[in-house]
Amino acid sequence: MSVTPVIPVLPEDHEFSRMESREAPPTHFVIKIESFSLFEPCGIDKYETEEFAAGEYNWKLVIYPNGDNIVGKDSGYVSVYLAMADKSCLPVEVNANFSIFLYNHISGRTRRFLGMKSRWGFSKFMSKESLKDPSNGYVVDDNCVFGAEVFVVKKQAVPKCFSLKDIYIPFKRDWKIPNFSKLGNPWESEEFTAGGQKWKIRLYSKGREEAASHISIFLQRLGSERVQVSYTLCIKNQVSDQHKKRTGKLHQNQCL
Repeated sequence: MSVTPVIPVLPEDHEFSRMESREAPPTHFVIKIESFSLFEPCGIDKYETEEFAAGEYNWKLVIYPNGDNIVGKDSGYVSVYLAMADKSCLPVEVNANFSIFLYNHISGRTRRFLGMKSRWGFSKFMSKESLKDPSNGYVVDDNCVFGAEVFVVKKQAVPKCFSLKDIYIPFKRDWKIPNFSKLGNPWESEEFTAGGQKWKIRLYSKGREEAASHISIFLQRLGSERVQVSYTLCIKNQVSDQHKKRTGKLHQNQCL
């Protein structure tokens, strides 16, 4: 079984991805430990909190006030881990984002340690010197407050599908018309297919009655089926890039 936080992995010598502080208390669990300094003289090397529920599982915090076997009891660090409470019903794998908190009595804010390894916690959670220094605000009047948040990541993702088969690639075609001055009125291109429909271009080189002083050009669809279309008609300038363009939608015909 593993608990794997879904955040970027840092080099092996890092115990946590980052530390941050916030005003909001932990969502799932808070434990106040009184007389924290008595752990060592009482010979208590490991303390397990009461169980708390999060993400359909029961969890607990495991605190090593003098460090765990990974860093050694003389390392000068406090070790804190997240553990599943009932190991008899462990699933094959649990993926979770988890955070372990330490309350600052001076600032009133919560220091948040975000997990990054599959070991569920931090062998070097904080140095004993920093933790016990009253000026840092973590142990005040020999009391400290730990907390935890656990968000289980469901293994099965919601499947989505994006298909391009019904998306038509924009159609582009050029016509080079020789002997333009001798064209009939109108001139029609050959049929062409775009977007699953048949089309042709109709050109009035001498204009139409309603626009006799202009060249008129139309996009004509061959068929009666209702379609929605956006189009651009263009007369290219063969000397410069200052082409003449008109854009329309649906069945709107544009004069150039």
